[in-house]
Amino acid sequence: MSIRVIKPGMLSSFQDLGRTGHQHLGVPVAGAMDSRAHRLANLLVGNEENEATLEITLSGPTLRFDAPACIAICGAQLNPMLNKEPLPNNRPIIVRAGDILAFGARASGLRAYLAWHGGIVLPAVMSSRSTYLPGGFGGYQGRALRKDDILSLAANLADTDLDALAHKLWQLKVYLPAILGLNPRPAIRAVLSADAPLFTPDSVQAFFTSEYRISPQSQRMGYRLSGRPLKQRSDQQLLSAATSFGSVQVPADGNPIVLMADRQTTGGYAKIAHVATVDLPLLAQGMPGETLRFMEIKLDQARELDGRLEEAFASLRLSLAPLRELFY
Repeated sequence: MSIRVIKPGMLSSFQDLGRTGHQHLGVPVAGAMDSRAHRLANLLVGNEENEATLEITLSGPTLRFDAPACIAICGAQLNPMLNKEPLPNNRPIIVRAGDILAFGARASGLRAYLAWHGGIVLPAVMSSRSTYLPGGFGGYQGRALRKDDILSLAANLADTDLDALAHKLWQLKVYLPAILGLNPRPAIRAVLSADAPLFTPDSVQAFFTSEYRISPQSQRMGYRLSGRPLKQRSDQQLLSAATSFGSVQVPADGNPIVLMADRQTTGGYAKIAHVATVDLPLLAQGMPGETLRFMEIKLDQARELDGRLEEAFASLRLSLAPLRELFY
């Protein structure tokens, strides 16, 4: 029950919802950059939402299945193909022994998530199967996929009537609320930080009215943005403080950095804002070279949006109960 990596793609690594509870020891959370697509892919194959998925960046891998499986691909549209035939995103798909999954040219987004029913056999490191690439641990041998890697499937569908299962899965109607889709927005929503008074009023206004370009130096640790530099009122030095996914730090050059999944655990730069959790997936799907804007919302609004997102996932989870029953 295995999968062979024919081509690894640009950057393909296993991620779950992160390695929580260890930041006080200096261990970053890591996890999926687009947690929404990750969770959705898992639900569509009958998994728990924290099962590790393969995070695929821009150029996807080519995988040969040596055993049958049920898969789903969510997030970026990277034109997946099974045996050279197009595959849809956001649907459970049956693959058979000998099938080859590949990806074509990017159509939208940056990161796609591939889930398998039952997941891939991976060791847990500090209660997580996420790959922390800078530290070289977690996931598959602590690294991105390489040619000829062998992935072991955790679920055995060899004795399943695959034709019948594929038919039943195709008959299932999957309704995705808008909040769970990859829908572009005119601006990324953000909440002012407690450090905002350290910046000049013009800089705070500029952050929410100017256009920023995602730098080529952006990666899983942080998105560097170039645009109108932001200035502080003084050269006051700050003590290092805990960081979070979506914190917008401003170093001495005035160009903001949005901290992402592989962020460091603490940082000493002043933070001008925090990206609302609900919009972090949109940011994670942004390509270097693309431009974006920010819009201010209040903390209560951010919490309300989080609540709506979780309600949508709870509703989807309930509606997919018949899908889960097909595997048991």
